[in-house]
Amino acid sequence: MYKNLTLTSIIGGLAVVLGAFGAHILKNKLNTEEMASFETAVRYQVYHVIVLLIINLSHTFSSKEKKIMTYLFLLGILFFSGSIYAIYLAEISSKKIWFITPLGGLILILGWLYLGIIFFKKSA
Repeated sequence: MYKNLTLTSIIGGLAVVLGAFGAHILKNKLNTEEMASFETAVRYQVYHVIVLLIINLSHTFSSKEKKIMTYLFLLGILFFSGSIYAIYLAEISSKKIWFITPLGGLILILGWLYLGIIFFKKSA
């Protein structure tokens, strides 16, 4: 459990660093549309970190369920938010990694579906 919480805390802290970097450094480098995209990446990262904290602190879920949800959400954050960060921070052409962002979104959706399935099974 603490491994998941440690990793989640690191990813949460990183979201704050990236959000501040975007707000203070990138605001003069990115246009309005690009800045909105970067902010979306930070926002989705924060949302899923909060969900991971709740999940991993909850006694509702088994260790296996927590592990699977943690991997799904962290992988989704890495692909979704990470690909957007790569485009704007590492200046990697979006044409080279265009498929990674929606794949990350799909993995995040799978995490939410898995969470819903768990709740459904527990309510039956």
